[in-house]
Amino acid sequence: MANSATEISKSVCASVAKRRAFDQPYRHFLVDDFLPEGVTPALNNLPFGAPSVGEVSGKRELHNDTRSYFDAANMARFPVMREVAEALQSQDVTRAIATAFNAPIDDTLLRLEYALDIDGFWLQPHTDLGVKKFTCLIYLSDEPGHEDLGTDIYRSETEYFGRSPFIPNSAMIFVPGDNTWHGFKKRPIPGVRKSVILNYVTHEWRAREQLSFPDTPVRL
Repeated sequence: MANSATEISKSVCASVAKRRAFDQPYRHFLVDDFLPEGVTPALNNLPFGAPSVGEVSGKRELHNDTRSYFDAANMARFPVMREVAEALQSQDVTRAIATAFNAPIDDTLLRLEYALDIDGFWLQPHTDLGVKKFTCLIYLSDEPGHEDLGTDIYRSETEYFGRSPFIPNSAMIFVPGDNTWHGFKKRPIPGVRKSVILNYVTHEWRAREQLSFPDTPVRL
């Protein structure tokens, strides 16, 4: 993986500049070619095992002990994780995100989760409202049958609207609000559904060990 943080930053900024905006059922965006060529395969090939969901799902926090992050230990172990995190911490990227999406991310902290979902996984509708000030769901895996594994979008907690396309190296983006309902309907997952969940969170985030740079807030 030869892509530097600078190259990743340029790719993210270019992708954000070409964003597609949607107003229904709430303001959200789709972007393509988010990361440079070579980064998505490198992330896909990271040697993390998918956690077993057993009979319990509906909320990611039910499996906190088996979740993976772009944290200090993993960034030291895997250069691609460090380069991606440094790019998303960079002022070029944070300014582009704040401007393009009107995202209130000044003085927030970068949180990146490496999400691995297997058959049996599902997520109940939720909004991300609260300590998360920006949400970007970056899709990675390209296994057969993953085309229908995008994020489910809702008009309300109970009214379904549609589904984002699951295309490797694309992303769904929104600024959390009281109407940004999304989840993942239970359906067959062939293999492992891989994605990166990018959030900028406030200082109230309690699990500091999940953060990439817990002592270095974003400055625009």
